Amino acid sequence: MNTPAEPADDRRTGPTALRGAAPDADDRRAVTGKRRIAFAAWADEARMPGLLVLLRSLELADPAVCEDFLLLHPGLPDSALDAARRLHPRLVPRTAGSRLDVFRTTGYDTVIALGPGMVVLGSLQPLLALRTGVGAVVRPGPGGVRPVRDGGPLVIQHQDVTDAVRDALAAGEDAVDRALTEAGVLEPLGSRYDVPAGPPHDDTPVPGSTVVLRFTDDAAPGTPAREARERFELDDEAFRAACRALPGTIHPELLLHCALPLPEGGRAPVDLVRRVAEVHRQQGRHDEAVALLTTAVADRPDLPRCHETLGISLMALSRYEEAEAHLQLATVSPDFAARAYGQLARLAWLLGRTADAHAYAREGLDADPTDGNCHAWYARTRPTAASTTGTPGEQLAHVALFAEGHENAGDKVLPEAVRMCFGPDTGPARWHERHVHRLVDEPGLEELNARRGIVVGGGGLFLPDTAPNGNSGWQWNIPDDVLARITAPLAVFAVGYNVFDGQRYRRERFAASLTALVAKAAFFGLRNQGSVDRVRELLPEELRDRVRYQPCPTTVARHLDPRLDDGADRDDTVLVNCAYDRAGLRFGHDYGHFLAETAAALRAIGERAEVRYAAHMPADEKFVHDLRREHGIALPVEPLYLFSNDRIRALYRRTRLVIGARGHAGMIPFGCGTPVISLVSHPKLAYFLSDIDRPDWGLSVHDRSLGARLAERAAAVLDDHRAAVADVHGRQEHLWSVTRANLAELRDTFGLTDPPAAPPAPQVPGPRTAEPARGLHLPDTRTK
Repeated sequence: MNTPAEPADDRRTGPTALRGAAPDADDRRAVTGKRRIAFAAWADEARMPGLLVLLRSLELADPAVCEDFLLLHPGLPDSALDAARRLHPRLVPRTAGSRLDVFRTTGYDTVIALGPGMVVLGSLQPLLALRTGVGAVVRPGPGGVRPVRDGGPLVIQHQDVTDAVRDALAAGEDAVDRALTEAGVLEPLGSRYDVPAGPPHDDTPVPGSTVVLRFTDDAAPGTPAREARERFELDDEAFRAACRALPGTIHPELLLHCALPLPEGGRAPVDLVRRVAEVHRQQGRHDEAVALLTTAVADRPDLPRCHETLGISLMALSRYEEAEAHLQLATVSPDFAARAYGQLARLAWLLGRTADAHAYAREGLDADPTDGNCHAWYARTRPTAASTTGTPGEQLAHVALFAEGHENAGDKVLPEAVRMCFGPDTGPARWHERHVHRLVDEPGLEELNARRGIVVGGGGLFLPDTAPNGNSGWQWNIPDDVLARITAPLAVFAVGYNVFDGQRYRRERFAASLTALVAKAAFFGLRNQGSVDRVRELLPEELRDRVRYQPCPTTVARHLDPRLDDGADRDDTVLVNCAYDRAGLRFGHDYGHFLAETAAALRAIGERAEVRYAAHMPADEKFVHDLRREHGIALPVEPLYLFSNDRIRALYRRTRLVIGARGHAGMIPFGCGTPVISLVSHPKLAYFLSDIDRPDWGLSVHDRSLGARLAERAAAVLDDHRAAVADVHGRQEHLWSVTRANLAELRDTFGLTDPPAAPPAPQVPGPRTAEPARGLHLPDTRTK
């Protein structure tokens, strides 16, 4: 009798677990809607050798993919699973009665069921992109098709497994076949995903298109199929060597699993050490990267790539003097000089050595005049005329991320919005600007303490990897002992916990710095309730109540600037935005689905209004290029990263609807009184919509019906636009009430007397009269 799969034995294994170093990934799938995907196979003791061959073939044939692997077994002792653990970094054992229990697995949206008699010869990534039904290579048989009875691969979308299919599990494979057919959920797969080996195919060469080769017990030795299988009958060391020698992209977790532990005594190839160290660095384990590379480069100035990675890792640990020395060594190679000089420019700037940063950037441009990073640092550190500043005792210090050049438009608007909360003067007479990434050293501490108060924020500064440092573990580069000696009143204002769904980071340094910050701050306000909850989890109980809610000031812009009131006419446009930083964490395996679904929605929306693209930074324009290439849709581009803050707000104020994947592509237009629909690929977008009690204004980028639902919601906004705008205004009232109460407290804290007021009205160009939008245009296809 079949028994249900039991989750009690659910635990990942591999070098991460063995080292005990890296924490589990941040899991917010319930917020983002991101699919959880797993491979699965059932094996008893007799089938375990075949399972090991399957695992080796899966990883060697498609090394860029590394999802959980559910090992279903009938209660084998833990030691019997050790060999499988050595082969896969994300093995999840579960007790199950038979392979049919794959239909009962919990905790996953999509499960690709394989078997210990299979060998993977090609990429399974197309199967990861399937979104509906139960995929199988169907074959006719008595009573109908036999996807389960024949034992081939299955791609199971658990939300499509009907009660009738679950009820049929106890009756066996024939009953499951009938239930799948009657439910109409079968999705045929190409025959290349299930090529049988053995009679009558013994002497037949394995087709080059084969993805999965399936063996039966009577497959004869010495046949072409058998030879294909023998490539994966390796011992552990041969398998690890084969993985390390793969020429293409290998998933970071798989690389670590197969490379570690590195042989002692310096026998590991230098390039392998560097690749492992680079994975450690990218995953935030900078100390492990430094430990590996320090040994590898000892007395080896001829390893520029290693010195570059080592220098960047040391910088992330705030070991700046050592970092500079190794980056200098990396500049000796013409192939890496420009990159290394760009890092040296950033390092010098972090330390307040602006002239040195400018000189490093210039040397980088001499090495490679096309290097964009060196260009940016050269422009940023160019000497400028001294500006008039106010009296320190009358100023507030503002610690924030100040975007320049072609950086994120939202990060340009945000600092000004924060300052508008405290009064009409947002310039240098009233504010002393301090970039959050620059080290707060003794002169910096003196500058801060000379001001009447310090405002840190807003923005998603609680993020470990934008500008990692060893002093705080988040974006403000301040050591604990310096923080302790701040004497000016300190307010953390509208900061966000910006960790991505699925992102790994080390919390120890961050949690310690966070605790000291909350204890020091006179006010500690986070920009959404989700951030409040996440930060409170990291604090000792006695400090948790000090964390409060302070909405992002961009969301109440109408109350800070009356020029954004609703007297102006709106253009007959809909603006769209997409984000691509950390695309793997945002989209997983669903980017193709997202692109196709949004294309369908934009075609429908384009019948009602002109659709234009709002690029917050140059990288956002990937959406426009992909949409045109894959679906033949061309959108004109509004390059917001080139606009002034007033022009950004004016553009968002004049459109009828904004559909955005960036946080500030929702919050800025909302603050201007414009209806929004959020494309949720990061928890912060859902957090904001929850705070305003409008979760239905968001759609997950993973939503199976994204296109139809997006078109329907956009149509509802456009059909009754007046009501939609009124709803935005109503939602703002609560945010403004919270903000106003917090500001009353802060004005007392800082000794301020003047309330926020609107700045003088500038000349704001219309959307067609200056800097016309760039982009590819198609004829207007809207209904006339």
